[in-house]
Amino acid sequence: MEEVGKVVHLAKSGRLIVKVDRWIKPGTILFDSKGRKLAKVTELIGPVKSPYATAIPLAERVERTAGNKVMISAKTRKGVKIERKK
Repeated sequence: MEEVGKVVHLAKSGRLIVKVDRWIKPGTILFDSKGRKLAKVTELIGPVKSPYATAIPLAERVERTAGNKVMISAKTRKGVKIERKK
């Protein structure tokens, strides 16, 4: 598992808003720190250098997830753009 961001809050629409530290492919499954499925990324919003992701919750109790770290599986690493240092 690799950490990719942090849950900011639960929107009125029922979606999670996640501050991500890199580009994530829509459709990527996000996990919580215990390895449980948390949400599925639907779109990226905001500035390219500092994106946010909206995600459809896959868990029942998402109200308490604000501030929690989110991770992706090592298998889905191909859906993440890693910035190369110049």
